[in-house]
Amino acid sequence: MTRCRAALLALFTMVALFPATAAQAADEGPEQIVNGTFDTGTAPWWGTANVTLAVTDGRLCADIPGGTTNPWDVIIGQDNIPLVEGDTYAYRFFAAATPAKVGRALIQLPVDPWTQYLSAAPEMSVSGNSYSYTFTAPVSLPNAQVAFQLGGSAEPWRFCMDDVSLKGGAEPEVYEPDTGPRVRVNMVGYLPAGPKKATVVTTATEAVDWELKNAAKETVASGRTTPRGVDASSGQNVHTLDFGSYRKAGKEYTLTADGETSRPFDIAADLYDQLPVDALKFYYTQRSGIEILDGLRPGYGRPAGHVGVAPNQGDVSVPCQPGVCDYSLNVKGGWYDAGDHGKYVVNGGISVFQLMATYERDKATFKDRQLNIPESGNGTPDILDEARWEQEFLLSMQVPDGKPYAGMAHHKIHDQNWTGLPLLPHLDPQLRELHPTSTAATLNLAATAAQAARLYAPYDGKFALRNLEAARKAWTAAKANPERYADPTDGTGGGAYNDPDVSDEFYWAAAELYITTGEKEFRDFVLTSPHHTGDIWRERGFDWGNTAQLGRLDLATVPNALPDRARVRQSVIEGAEKYLGIQRAHPYGLSYNPPDFDWGSNNLVLNNLVVMATAYDLTGQEKYRAGVREGMDYILGRNALNQSYVTGYGEVASKNQHSRWYARQLDPALPNPPRGTLAGGPNSGLQDPLAQRLLRGCKPQFCYIDHIESWATNELTINWNSPLAWVSAFLADRGERSDCRVRYSAHGAGSFAAQVAIENTGRHTVDAWALRWSFLGGQRVRQGWGAALSQAGPVVTAKGQGRIKPGRTVTFGFTATNPGGPNPAPEVFWLNGARCK
Repeated sequence: MTRCRAALLALFTMVALFPATAAQAADEGPEQIVNGTFDTGTAPWWGTANVTLAVTDGRLCADIPGGTTNPWDVIIGQDNIPLVEGDTYAYRFFAAATPAKVGRALIQLPVDPWTQYLSAAPEMSVSGNSYSYTFTAPVSLPNAQVAFQLGGSAEPWRFCMDDVSLKGGAEPEVYEPDTGPRVRVNMVGYLPAGPKKATVVTTATEAVDWELKNAAKETVASGRTTPRGVDASSGQNVHTLDFGSYRKAGKEYTLTADGETSRPFDIAADLYDQLPVDALKFYYTQRSGIEILDGLRPGYGRPAGHVGVAPNQGDVSVPCQPGVCDYSLNVKGGWYDAGDHGKYVVNGGISVFQLMATYERDKATFKDRQLNIPESGNGTPDILDEARWEQEFLLSMQVPDGKPYAGMAHHKIHDQNWTGLPLLPHLDPQLRELHPTSTAATLNLAATAAQAARLYAPYDGKFALRNLEAARKAWTAAKANPERYADPTDGTGGGAYNDPDVSDEFYWAAAELYITTGEKEFRDFVLTSPHHTGDIWRERGFDWGNTAQLGRLDLATVPNALPDRARVRQSVIEGAEKYLGIQRAHPYGLSYNPPDFDWGSNNLVLNNLVVMATAYDLTGQEKYRAGVREGMDYILGRNALNQSYVTGYGEVASKNQHSRWYARQLDPALPNPPRGTLAGGPNSGLQDPLAQRLLRGCKPQFCYIDHIESWATNELTINWNSPLAWVSAFLADRGERSDCRVRYSAHGAGSFAAQVAIENTGRHTVDAWALRWSFLGGQRVRQGWGAALSQAGPVVTAKGQGRIKPGRTVTFGFTATNPGGPNPAPEVFWLNGARCK
């Protein structure tokens, strides 16, 4: 994710190299390891106090105790290993484990910050294997340390090693990813009526022939490619294949061009129906403070994490860092942010906001019992139940009344020190700490609480009012402390998430408070903010540190009485045009194309698609929806690496995202990340040692490794799955624009009367019509005339008996009650399942 970690190279076990990598011969350099064959006993090798070293059958062996938590709880090592800056070393050893285990093989600085120059994760068998790695020393050092970290197992086991060797003069390893066939497609597939494009990597400079074949290998369409030249983001010479005119649904299609055949894909209208559900189901298994039931998520069940049950110190009474505060808070619950056990308000804020925004776009799509979570069946849409789990945590991070900085929110809560991989949440023994309050966190709370106040009103009025009170309190506290920034060096045990400019968070929070309350204070703040009229559509997209876009999008789409709302809506369309232009110019159809790719680039790609999708909602212009459909192709396989970045989607998909408990790559007893989990994606920064070693000099699209230890390119996070859920829900929405126009008018406050007129603007008669819309603030229909009305939560359905002929209008009305506050008119209406203009 896009976050700053001050001690990136200080982590004990954050990066492992691929096991059994073939190293080049390195006979030129002298042997650096003393007694690597153990012919003279165990010296100078040493072990931690909980192991006894002995030579057995010519090998160094040790019984490794069970019941340890971290890899570094048991270490066997050798000190005083000289390294020369710039020299490439070949490191070899034999190792065996009974039973089979994954260990850690490190060459590192022997003191804090324990910088790792090589980190490997050998998968050791009972019979034993030889392992070989290369690395280039970044510094000269007379006393590097060779270490085997062997802790973290619940059960005891036996470790043996032999023939340990380290020699300089090796050839640097060249990493070549397997990119499969040169024809790159969306491996999930294409919608029958949507754009259908693919990319072929070729040396040809002139157009080449292409063929589309069905599952029976019959050619069903053909054409010529469009040469696009060299793509800067991949360094590849590419052509575009456009087969959009072919619309027949089917499975196992393939494309052939320039002698290569693509991986298979489908053409189907229901292509994206399951993806938003899976993207949302991800959040249940990220929950903290609750047992994850295997019956709800087979293979992912685990005990509750951080509830104060040993060895946890827990989140039920968390103290502050020393000197920060004199109280403890119960901050149990919420979602674990990413692959570690930290929980962060600014990252949680955008995540829960996007889940609630997904619901707010079309409330009728999301229902109870949809996600199979513990709350299913309570009458509230599951997406709101899941979002509430995080929102409750955000509320708990607010400083209590009577304390310094009352009303502000603590920036984050996580372990005092970094933990290793793998480590299930309930086994984490670290002390948990509240970190100082920040203006950014406080404004995230204000924004999401204001949003929650309007969305939960129909289901839980008390919770809605609690959120509105918290939002107002946070707003007041943020105004009183407008420059309380997170410390960029506060990166031990968790990410810093520092943000030196919170003017965008102020704008976002004011926008949400205005939409919910309609009050002048918030309206005036919105209108005078430089973000209100500025060009906020960054080429790199929006994220947790750039949130003005969230306010702009909601002001454009959620009913409100802002004086310049027409201009706001037009600005969203201008942003969509910007991203559409970038996409049209990109050979891979990317709406994101900076010269270097950011941490979490896939999340930024998706957020740019959110802007394009919103423009479609505002205008109904097909080019924007087509842009979103084509943009998703990159995420699902039409990219330089020829792989899908979503687990379980596509023939070749990410499956080893960085996580302490979805850690099958390190422990076969643990699962891979659940289906529907988005990988962070290419990151030119290469902040982790694995990426630094194997990807140095990579073109942006190639700066990615599907490996659990590449946390800079392959982490999973709650704020990356949130735009995946939003965009996939948009893609799953098959509702076309209907030939209808709706006029809604209401009169009154606490009790009001409304009249609705439906005009048929098309050429065909509408029979047995049903009109659907959603209320925003807990309004309830009491009595209707001219139509039969029913209401489920905020969703109202009006059914008429008659027909609506072309050019004719039908009118009906109703009385209703409004619980208080503004009474905004609905703006989105659906007639017989299709959205009115």
